[in-house]
Amino acid sequence: MKRSFWILLAVLTILIIATVLVFQRPGETSSSGRLAVSLTQFDSAAIDRIEITSSSGDVTLIREGGRWMLQFPIRYPADESAVRAAVGKAGRMDLKSLVSSNPDNQHIFQVDSAGTLVRLFDRGAERAVFRVGKVGRSFRDTYVRREGSNDVYLADGILTHIFVRKPDDWRDKRIFAVEQDEIRNVRFQYGDTTFILSFQDSVWLVDESPANSATVTSFLSSVSTLRADTFIDTEIPLPEPVAILDVDGVQTRFYLSDEENRYRIQTSLASQIFVLNSWRVSQVLKRKPDFQQSGS
Repeated sequence: MKRSFWILLAVLTILIIATVLVFQRPGETSSSGRLAVSLTQFDSAAIDRIEITSSSGDVTLIREGGRWMLQFPIRYPADESAVRAAVGKAGRMDLKSLVSSNPDNQHIFQVDSAGTLVRLFDRGAERAVFRVGKVGRSFRDTYVRREGSNDVYLADGILTHIFVRKPDDWRDKRIFAVEQDEIRNVRFQYGDTTFILSFQDSVWLVDESPANSATVTSFLSSVSTLRADTFIDTEIPLPEPVAILDVDGVQTRFYLSDEENRYRIQTSLASQIFVLNSWRVSQVLKRKPDFQQSGS
């Protein structure tokens, strides 16, 4: 009986070791430590140009007048928080371990030509260039390599979410550049039907009646943070709007899209056409009864 037990235990141990070897490709590793080495060294505040080459699409971002702009593949204001996150992470990348110095292993970690290439510039001078590879085995870290070096490191965090973005995901998707507590007057128009939501004497009114405060708060939060899902960058004919929303003089027109469960939107500030999913639109296209208090 004892002999059978030890035989089974030995077989189980061998199977466990074999499983680890099968699922861990050569050179892959994980670590919870930190290395006293930096992948990059530059002044984050001085960076004024970023070039990223990835499978999601190549982009070029430039800083102009204190603001970041997407320069390629289209010129458009950039998502400031996304760019700041990229510059910040590039300059403060915690390296957990050196996993390989063998150039033949770079494809294993996807830090060869298949990896995302990130280049940062300061007044035309290249300050940092590195590749972002695949996510590590723990799904809490990412393989990286400084261009020109064979050393592959495991860096803390999922860096693909920061650097590997579609061009549209680098664009500023805000519809309204207004703070919630700055909104004072909203006019809703559905065909010939209109009503007004206004802030008067510290009270929100729908036309001349007190409005439901919870609905007003939810609406103001949604409209001040309304963001596009994607963009239409070519001129297209638009039908009559199904609704018009005027927020303190900025008019936004809502059109039904050819795509199911989507709307096309255009503001009076620019000719840009935004595309929004219907669930986002439903949060701001409220009807008068939605704002009325119970019993009104």
